[in-house]
Amino acid sequence: MTDTATDWQPTACILCECNCGIVVQVENRRLARIRGDKNHPASQGYTCNKALRLDHYQNDRNRLTSPLRRRSDGTYEEIDWDTAISEIAAGFRAIADTHGGDKILYYGGGGQGNHLGGAYSGAFLKALGSHHRSNALAQEKTGEHWVDAHFYGNHTRGEFEHAEVSVFVGKNPWMSQSFPRARVVLNEIAKDPARSMIVIDPVITDTAAMADFHLRVRPGTDAWCLAALAAVLVQENLCDEAFLAEHVTGADAVRAVLAEVPVADYAQRCGVAEDLLRAAARRIGGAASVAVFEDLGVQQSVNSTLCSYLNKMLWILTGNFAKPGSQHLHSSFAPLFRSGGVGRSPVTGAPIIGGLMPSNVVPEEILTDHPDRFRGLIVESSNPAHSVADSGAVRAAFESLELLVVIDVAMTETARLAHYVLPAASQFEKAEATFFNLEFPRNTFHLRHPVMEPLPGSLPEPEIWARLMRELDVVDEAELAPLRRAAEAGRDEFTAAFLAAVGANPGLGKVLPFVLYETLGPTLPDGLSGAAALWGLAQKTAMTYPEAVRRAGHADGNALFDAILAGRSGVTFTVHEYEDDFTLITHPDRRIAIEMPEMLADIRALADAPAELTTPEYPIVLSAGERRAYTANDIIRDPSWRKRDTDGALRVSVEDAEALGLTDGGRARISTAAGTAEATVEISEAMLPGHASLPNGFGVDFVGDDGRARVPGVAPNALTSTGWRDAYAGTPLHKHVPARIEAVEAVEAVALAT
Repeated sequence: MTDTATDWQPTACILCECNCGIVVQVENRRLARIRGDKNHPASQGYTCNKALRLDHYQNDRNRLTSPLRRRSDGTYEEIDWDTAISEIAAGFRAIADTHGGDKILYYGGGGQGNHLGGAYSGAFLKALGSHHRSNALAQEKTGEHWVDAHFYGNHTRGEFEHAEVSVFVGKNPWMSQSFPRARVVLNEIAKDPARSMIVIDPVITDTAAMADFHLRVRPGTDAWCLAALAAVLVQENLCDEAFLAEHVTGADAVRAVLAEVPVADYAQRCGVAEDLLRAAARRIGGAASVAVFEDLGVQQSVNSTLCSYLNKMLWILTGNFAKPGSQHLHSSFAPLFRSGGVGRSPVTGAPIIGGLMPSNVVPEEILTDHPDRFRGLIVESSNPAHSVADSGAVRAAFESLELLVVIDVAMTETARLAHYVLPAASQFEKAEATFFNLEFPRNTFHLRHPVMEPLPGSLPEPEIWARLMRELDVVDEAELAPLRRAAEAGRDEFTAAFLAAVGANPGLGKVLPFVLYETLGPTLPDGLSGAAALWGLAQKTAMTYPEAVRRAGHADGNALFDAILAGRSGVTFTVHEYEDDFTLITHPDRRIAIEMPEMLADIRALADAPAELTTPEYPIVLSAGERRAYTANDIIRDPSWRKRDTDGALRVSVEDAEALGLTDGGRARISTAAGTAEATVEISEAMLPGHASLPNGFGVDFVGDDGRARVPGVAPNALTSTGWRDAYAGTPLHKHVPARIEAVEAVEAVALAT
């Protein structure tokens, strides 16, 4: 690594799941210049505007430079690393010995693009007997994962670059990206008269404004719209019967339910003209290829799991699978979810899907006298005190814990509640990678090399976890010594020695990342010891997808691992052929199983279900956490990166502004069942009457150059409730929060009068 402005160094943007390749010039520890990396196999030089602001993350004034220990008065004192590691390991060991390791919860595993640390956490947790986890995916994707697991045991992604029809459900890819070169692809679709874009969204988003069909549903009525679209496919005989007969089980049961759907009634319920809805369904049914993307607009709204089920019917019923421009399963370098069925949390019995406990139930799993309550918590590269519903309840729960440890780059809202805070190196100061490897037919993996040394006093997460493991002393040095010698001899020697060691002592496999870090890590190029865990993942990938790995140019797992180490701009690790889609289905018959009794019952129940969940007290639907041009969750705390919308305005419709006496640039008070907040008003024709939105990423404090702390905007989860969640997955309904909005002037006038 260098620290001169004359050298361009490859790395990646860390602000969304795409993790587009960038090249940077570093000067005096600053990311002085940033541009797209044309050598990156997925993004190919593409970036959006947000990547250019990454120095605001790297040089945040809130960066931590020493381990901190909480005093009895709530203040913090700096301590040395040896003391911090010793006391933390002893504290968690005491909880495990006294109450059981399953009373320790782990929250995190890495933010956007920050996943290697999470790969090492498992060894420490397993050594203690801890197995409960939660993270941001449990706020969004677990309902979809549950449906996917039933359908085909995998995850799909649309091939929008080649799709004749692209469908976006509660998704604004112009702003939130999520697939390679998103804006380039969207522009190509919009300019091609032979292609169509369908957007289902109550808001006239940037993407909706480009669409051929904007199904502008009333907030929370997506399920009625999707059920009607799927019903038109069945009722107008637009299904691909040959595909269903050969590749799908349960189609008859699904068609029987959809045949009963009253399309005209559902169109009226969701607020979309029946003719427009039918035209969109016919466009889907007549297309040569269709790709579909669902996102938080439905995944954090009413009937979220049902919407995940229904939107997949649009491509399954029409046979848009395993061909160019359609929906595809894909390889994975590392699983984002654990395999297995649905478990239950120890106190509330909430569903644990893919190994993840719903974030919304975490406070309830702590604030109780139940003997199985959580007593210890480790939070890594996450900020649940800000990002989880009902921040007040989260704070109270965390304050009651016997031990809370936070590993992060900055003093976050969660860190201020911790007993110990451990300072992590930033994403540009260490080896790092993302496991959002979701593309087909070519899938990529990018090991990012550090572009500067860690900030003095901070450590990369792999080293933090290794020190904690050493303190627990669960692996004998005598077991590691042969592996150290083999690693120095070469890859083949290490492979043979590793297989022999694990065969002789299966316990080593339970702490595999630690073993790799301690033995293989020291032999890797400077700054890349944290990449040691990728060796095991490369071996597994080569065994799982042998032909696809060889097509990508890698003879075996060792060759793939070495290519990852050498590929500064990322590597293609699998190249699939379209017929491989069927081999990626995990069911023994390689068929898509679409009959889910719970979902079919819910489709029938839509006929009598209320389409509105607001009340006279809270008559407006608030979408809490909208992605905008200058929001990035809370990873960038410095507000000076925002060139507009600096206060995170409350967007309201023209009609609501007139009815409520709101003025553009004025102030409004938002009240919900959970709390109240004030925000600047932006009157927007993009919003429907009865619908308002607040952006994500606001409401975090920042200490400016003058030493004063500022908290711009509203923290959305000051207004959300933990109990307001999906019945199946427990995902929060952040996009559908009943609220009351009042002009601040009117509220103050009433207060004065009384």
